[in-house]
Amino acid sequence: MKPVWKWILSIIAFLLLAAAGATWYLTAHWKPILETKIKELVMQSSDSLYTLSYDDLDLNITLGHITIKNLKITPDTAVYRQLEQAKKAADNRYAIGVKLFKVNGVKIRDIIFNKELSVKSIKLDQPDFNIVNTYHAYNDTISNEPKKSFYEKMKDNLQAIAVEDIYLDSINMKYTQVQQGVKQDYTLRKVNLHVQDILVDSLSSADSSRFYHTKMIAISIPGFEYITPDKFYKASFQELKINTKTRDILLTKVIYRPTMSKPAFYRLKKQATSYIELAFDTLRMDNFDFRSLLNNKAIASRKTLLKGGKVSIYSDKHYPKFPIVKVGVSPHQQLLKVKTLLRLDTILVKNLDLAYTEMSGKFHREGTISFNDMEGVLTNVTNDSAALAKDKWMRSKLAAKVMNQGLLQANFGFDMTSKNGYHTYSGSISPMPATAFNTIIRPLLNVELSSGQIQKVRFDMQGTDYRNWGDFVFDYSGLKINLLKKPGDDDSKKSMKIVSYLVNQFFVNESNPDDKGIHHVAKVNYQRVPEHTFLKTVWQSLLAGIKQCVGLSKEREDKLMGAADTAKSTISSTKEKTKTAAEKTEKFIKGIFKKDKKVDKEDSK
Repeated sequence: MKPVWKWILSIIAFLLLAAAGATWYLTAHWKPILETKIKELVMQSSDSLYTLSYDDLDLNITLGHITIKNLKITPDTAVYRQLEQAKKAADNRYAIGVKLFKVNGVKIRDIIFNKELSVKSIKLDQPDFNIVNTYHAYNDTISNEPKKSFYEKMKDNLQAIAVEDIYLDSINMKYTQVQQGVKQDYTLRKVNLHVQDILVDSLSSADSSRFYHTKMIAISIPGFEYITPDKFYKASFQELKINTKTRDILLTKVIYRPTMSKPAFYRLKKQATSYIELAFDTLRMDNFDFRSLLNNKAIASRKTLLKGGKVSIYSDKHYPKFPIVKVGVSPHQQLLKVKTLLRLDTILVKNLDLAYTEMSGKFHREGTISFNDMEGVLTNVTNDSAALAKDKWMRSKLAAKVMNQGLLQANFGFDMTSKNGYHTYSGSISPMPATAFNTIIRPLLNVELSSGQIQKVRFDMQGTDYRNWGDFVFDYSGLKINLLKKPGDDDSKKSMKIVSYLVNQFFVNESNPDDKGIHHVAKVNYQRVPEHTFLKTVWQSLLAGIKQCVGLSKEREDKLMGAADTAKSTISSTKEKTKTAAEKTEKFIKGIFKKDKKVDKEDSK
């Protein structure tokens, strides 16, 4: 080898050794400077509430890498108490632990000389977050002191922060809520978080394309379960995905159901309350306003999709009922009382099954009515006074198969500004066999429809907190009713056939139009029972229309009650058992087609 090459190799070796030595020197001397700056930044930006500690910090200036082991950010409880006394403490305080904290592509010189932090990526492996929430009433009030932004708190140390990507993998999070000294914990595990393109400087807070200084926050939560404080219900979901860039929220397999069986539930409740089970395949919110959520704690979305699932409501009438006045607490009125600001422009419902089941306290059997494959749309679902000033109507348009047969179409309109709960509802049912309703009539009323075909149902109603009124059309043919023997009473079977014949002959029209060609159209004016719920009131008003259409006007009902008394006397002269059955028939008529002793009075809307 010629000497010139030896010189060249010697020079290269010297330069490499010099670079390595310089790197070592800078790393050794800049490391304590960097440590001090980071700790000062944490202290100053948190008003001395938080301190930072770790086991080891590995700094490579040449590559711009920083690795921290067992990083911890810890709140000072004494400082927090001082902030509480000064009424400056935030509701949330945090304790953070990270096993391995990695920063890539950081320019150390820019931090020291230019007060700018530019980072390519930050990754946290298996971080633990403990969040304690303590409610402070003063945080709900408007402070006269201007609130400092994050940039204002850090600008003495840094003029800008720019980070391309932040990854938090397998986060374990514990949220503790403290209310009146009582603690309740919520836990999330294996959460993944990706934050993209962070910029904090003097102008970034005004950038409308950013959410909290970021271009994107993507969160994936694999599962969650929450048990209500009374321990009767639990809520859960399979997965939650949030993306601030695409502005959507996705929940899958959302479930809300009791924590115990029906017998155990009612033994503890000791009253005939509802046993509710909800299960939805998909709940999706598009064009979600994350900025309103952050600034005003408002839930606002242009479109919400509720797709696939079941709603099951069960009631056991063996248990006592403690009626309370339900006036003023209809669903739309309850929405106005929700403290959280809600603004959902459109809610789409697809492929939803709804079923109501009741256990009869008298006949000890379960009756069910179902609405299958429900689809529809709800609009202007809001309690926002500004939105209601522009459009006061919340509307819904729904369609479903009744008993999986006839098509029910129903439209509701709610005047959200009305002082007396004014609303409208209209709709129709397509042709279907009347016998389909035996699944609820037979177990609960001990009567069945032996035949009958519903040709058309149409209604156009209005309502307030106190009465419902409107037009009701119910066209049918071949309607026959069978009164059934009491369960276990085989001796009454024959007499029930006789009484069923009398009911069909004297109490109901076999068809509408009837055999004389008269078409009965109902004019409903139903006085609300204050203890009835909104939906029960709607049903009772429609039932009043059915009564009129089958021929049971008040005058005719009085007349037919007299006919029933005559029939009862005639039958009793032949058989005592038939007399008993006739008495039951009269009670049935008075119970199902109950007469109003008072004439309905017109109420103002």
